[in-house]
Amino acid sequence: MKERMKSKCSGCDGRVRWKTVTQKFERQGVHVELSGLEVDVCSECGEIYFQPGGAQRVVAAVNCLFSLALAEGQHKGTLSARFS
Repeated sequence: MKERMKSKCSGCDGRVRWKTVTQKFERQGVHVELSGLEVDVCSECGEIYFQPGGAQRVVAAVNCLFSLALAEGQHKGTLSARFS
């Protein structure tokens, strides 16, 4: 089981809760989407807190999806991946 990182938001002092989210990204007209991301989210301002190393893994996954889309010439539509 993953350990909770925070109970209060560092930005607004709102309550932070564990949640599974989907994030969308766009680069050079290409859209990618990652779903199934488990993060802590502030219920007031929506600030997202990743587990240690989580943000780096998301960046790596998104960069791989963008590289794949550009290499395959998939400049239309959305490329999606699911974390599990």
